[in-house]
Amino acid sequence: MPELTTTSEPAFDHGLRRQALVRAILTDIFHGKYRAGQRLVTEALAQRFGVSHTPIREALIELGTSGIVNLLPNRGAVVRQVTARDVREVLQVRKVLECEAVRGAARRADPVRVAAIADDIRALAARPPGPEAVAVARDLDNTLHDYICAACGNGFLQSELARLRTLYQAFRDVTWDLEEARSDFHRLGVEAGEHLAIIEALRARDPRAAVRAMTAHIRSGVKYWLQVSTNLDPS
Repeated sequence: MPELTTTSEPAFDHGLRRQALVRAILTDIFHGKYRAGQRLVTEALAQRFGVSHTPIREALIELGTSGIVNLLPNRGAVVRQVTARDVREVLQVRKVLECEAVRGAARRADPVRVAAIADDIRALAARPPGPEAVAVARDLDNTLHDYICAACGNGFLQSELARLRTLYQAFRDVTWDLEEARSDFHRLGVEAGEHLAIIEALRARDPRAAVRAMTAHIRSGVKYWLQVSTNLDPS
């Protein structure tokens, strides 16, 4: 992930900056740059990313609430060991939330918006596999899941999905980084098919089919991420 170099964003960018920092630190942890037990020093991170201490502290607090770091008295933020079991449990929670969201979205689906997303996914599936297609796939994954969240009709559910979105996306992006390094792009076609199954259920306004498709998609993602990752304790 590219380094953050902005030093004086306007106030309305504050939350976005914090999320970018959270994503960058998460990515480094999942890539093994920061190891379990290592202390994350606020001053060093602020210098690295070219920001003040405040957004760094806020990012570390958010990482603490996600369970990726431990916030310890007199030691600050310390990276904790993320195990395969942790990943499965986090993504199990995601499955519960996303399935409930897609159930609600299926009852409220905008056929024009859903058709447009479907067209974009089909266009992606027709592209040659490679890094550019991966970048498009990431954007479309965000678009689909953000639409489902927005259309679910439950404000509290929306806030919970938003709270965990950065962690989910970090899992996904690290997986893609590892696969790009291996020039292995078979997941592009698999994910496009899973997304289209969700879209078709939304177009049909079929909540049961939407939940089945989302369940299959999340389970597939868990299995894939655990197979690809090289920095997890298997316990």
